[in-house]
Amino acid sequence: MTQAILNLTHVSVQFGAHVALRDVQLSVQPGERVALVGANGSGKSTLLRVAHGLLPTSKGQVQANPGARQAMVFQRPHMLRTSVLRFVVWGLWLQGVPWGQAHTLAAQALQRVGLQDVAQRSARTLSGGQQQRLALARAWALQPDVLLLDEPTSSLDPHAKRDVERLVAEWVSASQATLLFSSHNLGQVKRLATRVVYLEAGRVLADLPADHFFNQALVHSHPQAHLFLKGELV
Repeated sequence: MTQAILNLTHVSVQFGAHVALRDVQLSVQPGERVALVGANGSGKSTLLRVAHGLLPTSKGQVQANPGARQAMVFQRPHMLRTSVLRFVVWGLWLQGVPWGQAHTLAAQALQRVGLQDVAQRSARTLSGGQQQRLALARAWALQPDVLLLDEPTSSLDPHAKRDVERLVAEWVSASQATLLFSSHNLGQVKRLATRVVYLEAGRVLADLPADHFFNQALVHSHPQAHLFLKGELV
């Protein structure tokens, strides 16, 4: 069996009296496209941050393949007070890429996401969709083996959503990168994911291939997930 590229074993995360994750078991194989779904507060964002090493666990272990590079794009990426080009260059330089090479790679990344014509503009003046594409460009420039996305299109208009989703789909298809993302857009989950993990109150209640998750048989095997799909979850 292929070694997991990311493994969470009995992971719990607690903030004071609030338990954000409860005994989560999750193993992600190279090349999988895993969607995290669930209501607000179910633990999706916390799980992504734990997987990326941004939050410590209260219990359990997170093991990432030591040779695998990870990059994460947030729902609302923070834009530095710098140009679009420099925004990508700084990300590469901080990872040890020489300055000249970082400029070359950054220019290629901006070309890939269609932002080459605004390379000298301030990153903070871009639209929401452009900022999300810029964050993807910086992640792509790092050539990660694992891409983590936290609700990457939830605040975008329909056209920008399609652009970002298309870029992600093309990227993971071409690079065979592993994708772990959260989304409330079930159509997007159907289009991008090969596997769906349903969370409720910090617990994983369903972990299924995408075609099984959207099957009517879910009503018997995973009733809570079925109610969530119908929009009837309290």
